[in-house]
Amino acid sequence: MGERRIGPVEVLAALLVAGVLLRGHEIFQAPIVQTWAAVFVSIVLQALPFLTLGVALSAVIAVYVSRDVLTKVLPRRPVLAVPAAAAAGVVLPGCECGSVPVAGALLRKGIAPSVALTFLLAAPAVNPIVLVATAVAFPGQPGMVLGRAAASLLAATVMGWLWLRRGRTDWIRMPEHSHDHGFLSQARHDFLHAGGFLVVGALVAATLNVLVPGRWLQFVADEPWLAVLALAGLAVVLSICSEADAFVAASFTQFSTTAKLAFLVVGPMVDLKLFAMQAGMFGRRFAVRFAPATFVVAVVSALAVGALL
Repeated sequence: MGERRIGPVEVLAALLVAGVLLRGHEIFQAPIVQTWAAVFVSIVLQALPFLTLGVALSAVIAVYVSRDVLTKVLPRRPVLAVPAAAAAGVVLPGCECGSVPVAGALLRKGIAPSVALTFLLAAPAVNPIVLVATAVAFPGQPGMVLGRAAASLLAATVMGWLWLRRGRTDWIRMPEHSHDHGFLSQARHDFLHAGGFLVVGALVAATLNVLVPGRWLQFVADEPWLAVLALAGLAVVLSICSEADAFVAASFTQFSTTAKLAFLVVGPMVDLKLFAMQAGMFGRRFAVRFAPATFVVAVVSALAVGALL
C-alpha cells in the first residue's frame, strides 16, 4: 500500500480536534483568534450543505444518467450546438471536477471538441445548485445570481466558438476510457476532493480577514482593474468547488460587485486543480493553451456583465 498523503480534509479534522482540546486555553480568548475562527466556521458551515447536495447530484448523474442523453438533444451544427451545450449546464448539476471526465466521455463518443469543452466550462458554473448557493451567499442581491449565470454562459459560449474557429484537434490528446464507479464511491471521492479545497478557501479567506491590514485590502479594492485581477487570480489559486465559492466571495466585503463576479466566473473554469486535471485528461499541449484563453475570456465576460449590474 502506498503512503497516504495528508490533505486539506485531514487538516480540517486536526484543527477541529485541536480546537476542542484547547478551547479553554488563553490563546483562544484573543479577539483576533475568535474573529478568525468565526469567519472560518461560518464559511464552512454555510457552504457544506450545498457542497454535499452538489456532490450527491453529480454522482447520480455520473453513475446513473447516460451520457447519450446530451448527444441526442444537441443540434448537429457545431455553431448551434455550442450555446446549446452551455445551456445544458443549467439543468445538469456537477462540480468542475466531474465535468472534466464527462467532457472526455463526450469526446470519445465523437462529439465535436468545441461542444464538449463548452459543456466542461458551463456545467459547474451555472447549474441550479451553484445558483441557489449564490443566492443564499448574497441575500437580497439577485443581480449576483443573474450576473453569474449570464457571465458564465457568455464565457463558456465564447470559448466554444473560439475553439470552433481557432482550435486544432492535434492539441487534444484523446482521453482513455475511464472506469465506472458506484454511487457511494463516486460521491465519497468527490466530497473529499471538493471539501478539501473548501477548507483551503475558508482558511485563506479567514486569514485575509484578520491578518491583512484593512487599508491594504481597501487599496486593492479601490482600484477597479486591480480588484478584478486580484480576485480572479485568487480564484485560480484557491481552487474552490463551485458549489461553495460564493460564500468565500461574499466574505470579501471591501470589493466591488464586478470583482466578486470575476471570482465567481473564473473559479469554476480556471484553477490549479482544473489545469492539472485537464493536462492529465487531454494533454499538456491542450491545457497550456486552453486555460490562459479561458481566464481572459472569463474576466472580460465578468467585466462586461458587471458593468450592467
